[in-house]
Amino acid sequence: MRNLLNNNDLADHRRGFSDRIWSVYWPLIVLIVCIATLGIIALWSVAGGSFTPYAERQTLRFLFGLALLFAVSAVPIRIWMTMAYPAYLAALVALIAVWQVGFEMGGAKRWINLGGFSVQSSELMKVALVLMLARYYQMLPPSKVSHPFWVGLPLVFIIIPIALVLRQPDLGTAILIASVGLTMMFLAGVSWFYWIALSIGGAISAPYIWETLRPYQKERVLTFLDPDRDPLGAGYHILQSKIALGSGGFSGRGLMQGTQSQLNFLPERHTDFLFAVFAEEAGFAGAASLLGLYLVTALVLMSMAVRCKSQFARLLASGAAIALIIYTIVNVAMVIGMLPVVGAPLPLFSYGGTSMLTTMVLIGLAMSAYLSRDEVFRR
Repeated sequence: MRNLLNNNDLADHRRGFSDRIWSVYWPLIVLIVCIATLGIIALWSVAGGSFTPYAERQTLRFLFGLALLFAVSAVPIRIWMTMAYPAYLAALVALIAVWQVGFEMGGAKRWINLGGFSVQSSELMKVALVLMLARYYQMLPPSKVSHPFWVGLPLVFIIIPIALVLRQPDLGTAILIASVGLTMMFLAGVSWFYWIALSIGGAISAPYIWETLRPYQKERVLTFLDPDRDPLGAGYHILQSKIALGSGGFSGRGLMQGTQSQLNFLPERHTDFLFAVFAEEAGFAGAASLLGLYLVTALVLMSMAVRCKSQFARLLASGAAIALIIYTIVNVAMVIGMLPVVGAPLPLFSYGGTSMLTTMVLIGLAMSAYLSRDEVFRR
């Protein structure tokens, strides 16, 4: 009888797993497939109409990420809440491990080798921080959300990984992690008083922060303010990106017809500046359509969050939307010259394995939250 019950429980578990997979919000899946497909087409064009070396790898990464998304969404939300703090600690260990076993690329030590795959540990923290903050505010009574001690504690959780990322050094990713974490605190209901104080404190401390920046970081900011001061050096990226954007016109030059990408004028054309390649070949119409897909995807994620009854599920889905919005805004603003070059990939679009997989995991977590939207947890 015990074996029969165990077999029945196992069958119910498998049936529940299958039911959750087929109950995913399919319009969201269609949106991310569209974005990733456009990215793969852009990578195919960058390589001169060849699927190697970029498009083929990116396709495999996306398909694996899609399977990962379904697997993550099928896991009950209670399990993710249990794993929130361990995931955060594991991500911290990965950031610390970079010091000892990481390898250097582009002048910064940001990657570790896991089973033959290069993993950017700071991308893992993006997921872990969303999970951890969602769990923290689920356990915290609303009356304590704006209490100084309970405001300071999540700030510590945010500052620790930022300090570790700055040591790599990676100022851009540190700013992105801070932006995601602080925005989640805002959505959790932290009082406006703290945000006003933070703004004033940031303005006052700006001159001191400037003095702590490394020479190349200062150069990026100065080049952002005046790209023509070093057109063949620090300003080269942004000037070539602007030329690509402008030469695309309204309808674009067509696939494999972009002069800046095909003639190798545009650096990092398959990663951080892939949006500039796409804008040159697809024009303003294509670029606007791509940004429209991102906007609709973010709105869908936020609408999923609003439908969730528990704070944990709401913040988990909101965190996925926040990360998508912030990374998209920073990448596009960087490409068009509205922000300094910080090395932020365009989610689901730019070439990169860790970025693709962590974004898919975040969307899977949002989907898991949505599928458990009627579940309520005790504080």
